[in-house]
Amino acid sequence: MRGELRIHLGAAPGVGKTFAMLGEAHRRVGRGADVVVGVVETHGRERTAGLLEGLEVVPRRTVAHGGTELHEMDVDAVLVRRPQVALVDELAHTNAPGSRHAKRWQDVEELLDAGIDVISTVNVQHLESLGDVVETITGARQQETVPDDVVRRAEQIEIVDITPEALRRRLAHGNVYPPERVDAALAHYFRVPNLVALRELALLWIADEVDVVLRRYRTEQQVSDVWETRERVVVALTGGRESETVLRRAARIAKRSGGADLMAVHVLRGDGLVPGRAGAPVVAADRVRRMAEGVGASFHTVVGESVDDALLDFARGANATQLVLGTSRRSRLARVFDPGIGARVVQESGPIDVHMVTHSAAGRALRLPRLRSGLPAGRQAAGWATAVLAPAAATLVGIALTDWVDLSTDVVLYFLATVLAALAGGLGPALLAALLGGLLLNFFLSPPLYSFAIANPGNVITVATMLLVGVLVALVVDRAARRAEQAARARAEAALLASFARTVLTRSDPLPRLLDRVRETWALQSVALLEQGEDRVWRRVACTGDAGACDRPEKADVDVVVDEGLHLVGTGRALPAADRRLLEVVGGQALLALRGQRAEAGAADAERRAAANETRGALLSAVGHDLRSPLTSIKAAASSLRDEHLPLGPDDRAELLATVEESADRLTGLVDNLLDSSRLAAGAVTPLLAPVGYDEVAATALLGLEGAARVRVEIDEDLPDVLADAGLLDRVLANVVDNALRHGGTEVVLRASAYSDRVELRVVDRGRGVAPRERDALFAAFQRLGDRDATSGLGLGLSVAQGLTVVMGGELTAEDTPGGGLTVVVSLPAAPVGVAR
Repeated sequence: MRGELRIHLGAAPGVGKTFAMLGEAHRRVGRGADVVVGVVETHGRERTAGLLEGLEVVPRRTVAHGGTELHEMDVDAVLVRRPQVALVDELAHTNAPGSRHAKRWQDVEELLDAGIDVISTVNVQHLESLGDVVETITGARQQETVPDDVVRRAEQIEIVDITPEALRRRLAHGNVYPPERVDAALAHYFRVPNLVALRELALLWIADEVDVVLRRYRTEQQVSDVWETRERVVVALTGGRESETVLRRAARIAKRSGGADLMAVHVLRGDGLVPGRAGAPVVAADRVRRMAEGVGASFHTVVGESVDDALLDFARGANATQLVLGTSRRSRLARVFDPGIGARVVQESGPIDVHMVTHSAAGRALRLPRLRSGLPAGRQAAGWATAVLAPAAATLVGIALTDWVDLSTDVVLYFLATVLAALAGGLGPALLAALLGGLLLNFFLSPPLYSFAIANPGNVITVATMLLVGVLVALVVDRAARRAEQAARARAEAALLASFARTVLTRSDPLPRLLDRVRETWALQSVALLEQGEDRVWRRVACTGDAGACDRPEKADVDVVVDEGLHLVGTGRALPAADRRLLEVVGGQALLALRGQRAEAGAADAERRAAANETRGALLSAVGHDLRSPLTSIKAAASSLRDEHLPLGPDDRAELLATVEESADRLTGLVDNLLDSSRLAAGAVTPLLAPVGYDEVAATALLGLEGAARVRVEIDEDLPDVLADAGLLDRVLANVVDNALRHGGTEVVLRASAYSDRVELRVVDRGRGVAPRERDALFAAFQRLGDRDATSGLGLGLSVAQGLTVVMGGELTAEDTPGGGLTVVVSLPAAPVGVAR
């Protein structure tokens, strides 16, 4: 008998999965179960390791790989021991090369096949189906995954949950990772938005699994009753004018029901038409789909000859609790003969609540079917001719063959004439042929001859049957013609839209060409895109054809609203409603083209403004505070030294000379930064990349730095080297640390940690920090000078540091220091293993 699998599922490392698994093991041991530990990863967590006491641990096997010894679960030893329950941590783990199985979950499958129950753990980010989603959220691709089916086959899945804030506190207290990894983890993977998103993924995944189990049980047990486990609202849409009203009402019902699931259903007959709406095109489903998506409803199309049966079957299958319908558009007189879909649904709904929504089209007078034919005019003319000539020909044949055929043969000839007229011209010619044939049959071939008197009542039945046959055949022909017309139109519209879309996507300046294509397609005199400004005056954004005719929407023959204050207009002729709907789509493409054009223009303008601002900032900096201050100090000290009447002792002279030297150093540093900034702007900085250690560069960067005694270096010498230019990196660290010393409080700490394929150096201060909205300006060039904010005391140094870091392929960012202050992060790629310095 196969063993049972129990999985503890968590949103992220550190939520307590392994702790919960060990707690379950102790409970089972207390109940007398035989439990062993196949493999448990404590990751150095003392409280987790403490729970291993009292449990039998199967020794791991050692695998040598690349000069390193790896320790993996000994599957054979567990199979020989054959316990009732085995603890196997980290289900998604990849085994060392040379192992029997590539993945640990495959080891678990072997234990289960041997009849051993297994308790395991897995994080939601390791589920194979969520790999892309997790990478989008966290920016890190998970290399170790487990197929979703393996987890779904578990007899029990228990979610281990903790709030993001509590997890971050647990991480900050050192209960998850060692101290050197805490800063990088908090700044990257364990950010609050990431944890909230991962938590939601875990809860939604487990909720979906519960829903799957419930549906499977209902199917296996053939349960058709509605179980109100949660509110689900189904709304029936026909695609008619009332659909929008009904859908909005259903959306409000779903919202008031606590955010219930909203499902929109569009019922089609087997032939693709909406029941009760003969001739309604299938493309109506696209309109209904867009409406449903607009209110956040899922859209479903079901096929069925009976609308009420199809709706109720869908609602029961979806375990819906509420069903929303529009009231019937049929009149009271029509409902006397047929109560309608709504009445039948209410009668058969059972425990499903049914809402009937009134609308402007409800209960209108009885409407006769439209007799307009879908056939072309030429074919209709041929049909009318056939309706006259075919019965006449049947009469001549009947008279000529009077001695050889009887009345039944004459009736068949008139039936044939009616069918020919229906096939040729549709309903109108068919009715004419049937009536004319009946009169001719009664006058020329039916006794008494040459009289319209009806001696045989059967002739009335014959004429009525001919009429019925003609109507039925004509309806089939007319429907087929309409469907063919709709299909041809749909193909033409699809080709047009594809052509317009290609114009927008492939042209560098698509708007003029798009309008020109619209003018050619619909044979218009002129086409323009008009925009209304704040002064309420219409202006032409683009125009093709007669420009003088395109100035105001009210003067145009065609006016399509593209967006608020933006109209697509045309002159020359009015267009039918179907073409206007197509123009609405083209208007949307024109809006996209216009926005793209303006975005490009805005980007170019922004680049020009940025260049101008850089130039202006450089000019301001030349006469700004950072130049005047050291020059003033040098001037004052030199003047004092040269003043013969000023009594100065040796200490005073030494202090003034130190002031001169310090101010000269400040001036030299500023000039160096100015030169570096100019070189960066000109793209003249070429780094010589080589492996270098943060600890070595930090030591050289602090030499000669004022206040270096207040800097505490906590950089592990065993960290990987980074790929950087040692000289440029020295300048980066010197500028960043100098900024922290001047504005970051009494002490500055340097810490480094490795994350993925990068190594990060953090310059941590305990100053007043920088507000999030000011972060973008933190690294702006000459931020302290001219008309920019100078309260934060940040100048050219960080701008140069960021530029040099980017040149080396790294990033320079800022984040809050936990507890207050600012942390500047220097992130550079790790040097490849084996590359010599």
